[in-house]
Amino acid sequence: MDSAPTHTRSPIPAERGVSRSLFAFSVFYGGMVCIAGVLGNKQVALGPLAVEAGIFAFLLLVVTSSAVAELHGRHTANRLVQVGFVPLIVSVLLSLVVHALPASPEMQPVNRDAIQLILGGTWRIWLGGIVGYGISQTLNVTIFSWLKGREGSTLLWLRAGLASMLSQVVDTLLFVTIAFAGVFPIGELLLGQMLAKVVLSGVLVPPAIYLFVALGKRLDRA
Repeated sequence: MDSAPTHTRSPIPAERGVSRSLFAFSVFYGGMVCIAGVLGNKQVALGPLAVEAGIFAFLLLVVTSSAVAELHGRHTANRLVQVGFVPLIVSVLLSLVVHALPASPEMQPVNRDAIQLILGGTWRIWLGGIVGYGISQTLNVTIFSWLKGREGSTLLWLRAGLASMLSQVVDTLLFVTIAFAGVFPIGELLLGQMLAKVVLSGVLVPPAIYLFVALGKRLDRA
């Protein structure tokens, strides 16, 4: 008796895994999104420039998203920016909850007052941070990718530096206007912050982008 014909099943393709560089950069990116707001409570003096310290975390966000765009494309970099809203919004909500909870009587008054001041930002400051993050980081990826489309893979330092400068100017304009317009005159603050962020973008981003891209390539070869 002849056996029934055997049908060969097509193998189910394995799911494509996330590259090591994308995984590492995503974790790092989420951490920088959360810490940027905390660092922004301190204004630092860099010679004649005065700038809120959150810029250092934001510049690392810019470098990370640009490195992802360079290695994995614009779509993936934009998705990274979009996912970054999750830790950003959760950190804001947790800050509001912790600020509302009563402090332990054993807590030192000076520490209690300091943390309450840091966590007690107004809704305008929170909104300015969220809007500024979303638009400026998306703009950074857009400008970087557009320049790559025109220049190819050359001039990485220039593409990253220009994208950072322009996106940080927009971030400053949005954040300061949303957070402080009508509270006090913001013209001098805007000018000073824009100048400081442009200078820092020009100095720090070009060498950092080469480091991040090289690290990403090394991780993916491992």
